[in-house]
Amino acid sequence: MWGSVEGGGTKWVCAVGTGPDDIRAETTIPTTTPDETLGAVIDFFGEHGPVDAVGVATFGPVELRPGHVDYGRITTTPKPDWSGADVVGPIHRALGVPIGFETDVNGAAMGEMRWGAGVGLESIIYLTVGTGVGGGAISHGTLVGGLSHPEMGHVSVPRHPTDRFPGACPFHGDCLEGMAAGPTLEARWGMPAPDLPASKAAKAIEIEAHYVAHGLRNFVYTLAPELIILGGGVSKMPGLVESVGEKLVEILADYAPSELSESGFVVRPGLGARSGIAGGFALAQSVQ
Repeated sequence: MWGSVEGGGTKWVCAVGTGPDDIRAETTIPTTTPDETLGAVIDFFGEHGPVDAVGVATFGPVELRPGHVDYGRITTTPKPDWSGADVVGPIHRALGVPIGFETDVNGAAMGEMRWGAGVGLESIIYLTVGTGVGGGAISHGTLVGGLSHPEMGHVSVPRHPTDRFPGACPFHGDCLEGMAAGPTLEARWGMPAPDLPASKAAKAIEIEAHYVAHGLRNFVYTLAPELIILGGGVSKMPGLVESVGEKLVEILADYAPSELSESGFVVRPGLGARSGIAGGFALAQSVQ
């Protein structure tokens, strides 16, 4: 029996089961302070355990190097109270079982590779566009990383010709996250994306697709994935995934394998909103 945790900036989802298709118990915990949130996570597994291992896929940035003094901690996040928060330590001490630890997007990539849109492939990218922008990559079956995990949301992207929005990233201003994340959309248009009237929605999708596709071009040329999975709340805008796929083909300009110009290269998550929780199960199994 495995435990799975998907840690987000607004909520943490915890589950117990043998995998995403066999969940025995599940709960959603609001993201408040680290002590309060992680205490509720531990209480959930105490009530619904025992489990053999727990996989935690959380928002970041995080320290993933096991030998590092800050392993298992969230690092320089703008999320209030969470910079430096120890995630792995309290859960491991309370439950006494192995803990698999990754970023939320790396976890989602693992879940999609094992049970979702990436089944049967060796190299994929999972990019989430929501409150922030982040991505995880699997190359030849192995997560891509080194000194740190990839920060795909902070690559540079060229401006859309008609966009005068200055950018909202507190670190880089007009990086991909600063130009395409959910809060940017709301600031640029004066309302959340789901509330946009038809008169603004088409232009909003055009601009959004421009930034996301240009970000993806960087990843296609550096990582050569077989598939790109586009998740997150912003990706649910009607027609956005298709527009990103079309724009990506356009800006690749035939300088890529022919498969990248085919429909279906940029897709929605095969697991829908369950990619992260599936990733937690995959992480738990990987450390047992």
